[in-house]
Amino acid sequence: MKTWVALLRGVNVGGRNSLPMKRLREILAELGFEDAATYIQSGNCVFRSEIDNAGRIGAHIAKAVEAEFGFRPSVFALPLAEFEQAIAGNPFANGGVDPKYVHLFFLAGPVSSPDKTAMQALAAPGDEFALAGKVFYLLTPAGIGRSKLAEKLEKILAVDMTARNLRSAIKIAELGRSLGY
Repeated sequence: MKTWVALLRGVNVGGRNSLPMKRLREILAELGFEDAATYIQSGNCVFRSEIDNAGRIGAHIAKAVEAEFGFRPSVFALPLAEFEQAIAGNPFANGGVDPKYVHLFFLAGPVSSPDKTAMQALAAPGDEFALAGKVFYLLTPAGIGRSKLAEKLEKILAVDMTARNLRSAIKIAELGRSLGY
């Protein structure tokens, strides 16, 4: 049985797409996922499953949420080991940077030809970014809310995505490790 991380996009944001985490844990259990746990109120889940296909896991969760709550979130499911690799791949780790300013954007698929010129044009002074496989790393020392790059990134990369700051990602990974691999 493998430990998984599932990141739901756009739940409990600004009063829209309300999804109580207690009910989400119950839904995960009803789907046959074991030891389900959540971190904060924004759709961060860890659980264990015999299913070994991220797409199937994401589809099961999205369908169950839609059936009960009337909206279908994008669900990004990753094995815990892959999630931890994304954290370890942080290119901004050696600068003493506050983890709340480093953001990991988990992409639904690879990006064929990222427009680095467009991204650089939107980057604020001090912003840095890197793309590694299906993870886009963004350092925003002035805060994510002020980042034009973060605002336009999905359009530029042309792929569905969800983001977590490094601090949250570390906490999610710790929660997942408590279940074992």
